[in-house]
Amino acid sequence: MDQPADAEQTVRFFQLVAPARAPQRADRSAAGTIPHRAAQYCDAITVAAAFGWYVFPPMDFRVLWDGRDLFWTYHGVDDWLALGAAQFPDFAASFDAHAPDELKGYAPPFLTALPEPGLLQIWSGVMARTRPGWSLLVRPPANLPRSGGFDMYEGIIESDRWFGPLFINLRLTRTHVPVDINGEWPLFQVQPIPQHAYAEATLGASAIVSGLESFSPRDWQDYDRTVVRPEGKSAHQIGHYAAATRRRRKQAS
Repeated sequence: MDQPADAEQTVRFFQLVAPARAPQRADRSAAGTIPHRAAQYCDAITVAAAFGWYVFPPMDFRVLWDGRDLFWTYHGVDDWLALGAAQFPDFAASFDAHAPDELKGYAPPFLTALPEPGLLQIWSGVMARTRPGWSLLVRPPANLPRSGGFDMYEGIIESDRWFGPLFINLRLTRTHVPVDINGEWPLFQVQPIPQHAYAEATLGASAIVSGLESFSPRDWQDYDRTVVRPEGKSAHQIGHYAAATRRRRKQAS
């Protein structure tokens, strides 16, 4: 199996559809939407927002669900098109012009109406490889406001061995109302995770401590250090967690 040319690359994105917007690093401000106070003092929010890469739809388009069938349209098309599986405009010809003979005709679809009512699969026009032992969590953009009219399913792709279209599945939540998908706004976010993080051995190694009577002296000391003492400090100490976390991160690097 081909691996990334640079062993230090966590992920390599393959941008196949032009002129779509390429994936980009997610940022701590969630594209400028996080409130200023949270951006300044809440490291938990900003780190989560910046974890991974934004992936964009390859074009602006609209979808419509009438409760039974899906339809779509885009700039230059004056009517709604019934949606089963649709290729990105002109991509199939480009794919066939570059693909080996035995793979011609197998261009991945851009949009696919799934068998379940109101479910739509959207290909970003991107494929990805990760370094061995790493996967990609595909999820809604972290801390970004979401468009109305649909929910997203999350998924984990073992992209160190599975080399295919990077897509997301949507569940449309309203009927007879067009839903706009903006090619300049992140459609989803991908986050690198080591495969041992979701292995059964890792997830099974957990415990539940019941009741305050089960707190150890260390638990009480940590609660005092984390919650009680900071609350008693003057207002200028706001954001102590963010400051301490940044210092620790800087020392570690």
